Amino acid sequence: MKEEQIKRAFEEAKEQYASLGVDAAQAIEQLDKLSISIHCWQADDVSGFENPDGELTGGIQATGNYPGKARNIEELRNDFEKVFSLIPGTHRISLHAIYGDFGGEFVDRDQIEPKHFQSWIDWAKEKGVKLDFNSTFFSHDKANSGYTLSDFDPEIRRFWKEHLRRCRRIAAEIGRQQGDPCIHNIWIPDGEKDKTVSRYAHRKLLQESLDEVLSEKISTDYLKDCVECKLFGIGSESYVVGSHEFYMGYAVKNNMLLTLDAGHFHPTETISDKLSSLLLFVPEITLHVSRPERWDSDHVVILTDELLAIAQEIVRSGQKDRVHVGLDYFDASINRIGAYVVGVRSAQKAMLQALLEPTDKLRDFEKQDRNFERMAYLEELKAMPWNALYSYYCQQQGVPVGDAYIKEIEEYEEQITSKRV
Repeated sequence: MKEEQIKRAFEEAKEQYASLGVDAAQAIEQLDKLSISIHCWQADDVSGFENPDGELTGGIQATGNYPGKARNIEELRNDFEKVFSLIPGTHRISLHAIYGDFGGEFVDRDQIEPKHFQSWIDWAKEKGVKLDFNSTFFSHDKANSGYTLSDFDPEIRRFWKEHLRRCRRIAAEIGRQQGDPCIHNIWIPDGEKDKTVSRYAHRKLLQESLDEVLSEKISTDYLKDCVECKLFGIGSESYVVGSHEFYMGYAVKNNMLLTLDAGHFHPTETISDKLSSLLLFVPEITLHVSRPERWDSDHVVILTDELLAIAQEIVRSGQKDRVHVGLDYFDASINRIGAYVVGVRSAQKAMLQALLEPTDKLRDFEKQDRNFERMAYLEELKAMPWNALYSYYCQQQGVPVGDAYIKEIEEYEEQITSKRV
């Protein structure tokens, strides 16, 4: 589309939304404040740089073998820079601990330090993005039992507690240097494939391990810890130690952040309805937005009803400043840059639609028991020209409008990623 066509469509859409009492320009301004935490592991199939040829274990599985995965830090950063050029807004990068700059040497998980991530900090400052962090409890010899922080072996627990302790310090140093709190996510794969007798015992050990490590107080000006639950995973179909109930209780008791992953619940269960309850009891929520297909398969995020429902609950609650939106998926069967761009744009489009609701009007209808009017407006909103506003936002940000990003990704593949062998 030509620039004048995009501007004209924007003006027409703005008028239509104004008739509903919605300020479209203000909605775009609010959307621009949404800083999505983009996961580093889509670009290289969760390989990392600790042992790039290592096999993924601990309930982690990337399917497919599409050519062009990032093989080193330089390629990963180049891919991110390409992604940045194709999406509007300013976003964050979420790193896993295995993505450190180890200089070609093996550094075990209980020995990592801030220096191994200094080049990431410097790069992020140069590119104007912020960093988040994740401990890595999977794909390691000391996780082969199926347990880490909840293992019966005290030496195994010691190792992983030290890893967690060092990850918190790394995240805090990232937060200190970037002048913005680094969100540090804690997810462990602990559990078993078949019937488990010692459920309480393992969960008690997990609680004790977390209590011991988190007793080291670090300013929330630098670090925000969060815990992430899961219903089941590959190899832990019968029992997961860090269940929703466990981590919800732990987060509430310790007044800390809770992470909700859209794929970590029963296939028919959604996280959108959980937000309004949990926001009453925890200080903030972190979202790992994924797309489950029958189970936690981490498909690329697209504009689904549930994604829109998540965005609507964030906006309707009036608590969007307490919800941190991040992505979490890894699809190795398609172009990885394309997977990033589609996912980010879909999350933005969902949020824009939520921001374009006449929330006060809809709330007044509810107070007056005018439920027909509420339903009718919600239906009419589905056909409103929100995409004209998103196209205008992309144009204003100097990134491709509409499907123009597809050609750029194809050219990047032809010139760059297809040559990675």
